[in-house]
Amino acid sequence: MRMNDITYVIDCSHEFMTIFSVLGQIWDMKHKNYEILNLLGYGLAKFGDGLTKELGFISKTRFYNFCVLEEIADTASTIKNRQDLFDPFFENERKGWWQKGDAYLHRKVFIDSLFGELGLKEYADVIRLYMKSKGKAIEIPSNDVSPILKSKFKQLQKTGREAELFFMNNYIKMEAFIEGSLEDARLLGDGYDFQIQVGQRFYLAEIKGLREKRGAIRMTEREYKSAKVYKDDYALIVVSNLSDVPLLRPFFNPAENMKFDKSLVTQNQVTYRAYI
Repeated sequence: MRMNDITYVIDCSHEFMTIFSVLGQIWDMKHKNYEILNLLGYGLAKFGDGLTKELGFISKTRFYNFCVLEEIADTASTIKNRQDLFDPFFENERKGWWQKGDAYLHRKVFIDSLFGELGLKEYADVIRLYMKSKGKAIEIPSNDVSPILKSKFKQLQKTGREAELFFMNNYIKMEAFIEGSLEDARLLGDGYDFQIQVGQRFYLAEIKGLREKRGAIRMTEREYKSAKVYKDDYALIVVSNLSDVPLLRPFFNPAENMKFDKSLVTQNQVTYRAYI
């Protein structure tokens, strides 16, 4: 079966260049191993020395040296600093970078959503999965890892879920949605992710995530058509700079107020059918 998928693409580079030149407190700190460093910082803050022992290291120093040798971290301090980001969110003896407040809370919320319920052994398996996927010299008993844990692991590098979570936890701070009530519409597949009711007015919000400060975003044909129907009641919400301190930017009536390039993508989809 051949499927035609129409997408609408916009490059936000110039738009966001203006925004970020004003917001001087934003800076680029993304490490090439951003995901695994966050996993390690979270795990060390939550489980302490238990995590390094579960991974097969007799001390944190040995584990830090392994990470530097495998080019996961530049120095041992790289990992220590990442733990400092997460320490304030857990009950342990380390204070970490408490001065940062909730600036990095979105990172914990995202990891919580995927792995927050895991115990020490299962969380260590997530670390092993990631390292193995990057060709690092670490063993993992693959038969002991559940299929759903592997599926959750695949979500780590996708910006969509992380952006949606950030929006859900921060939409109330946006001027247009103050005192609004949020309803999740993601499973409906009708061209928007959320409905926000403010007084007697209903807004529809479609969420897009950018790992960096700027980049290109896409709307599907269904999303674009919904934007054309609902006009000023439809907002394309771009959550950018997810690698550091995220920013929320609403684009109302995007079908008319933003310049998209239309592209037609043809895909081959294989299906399997059986008679019963």
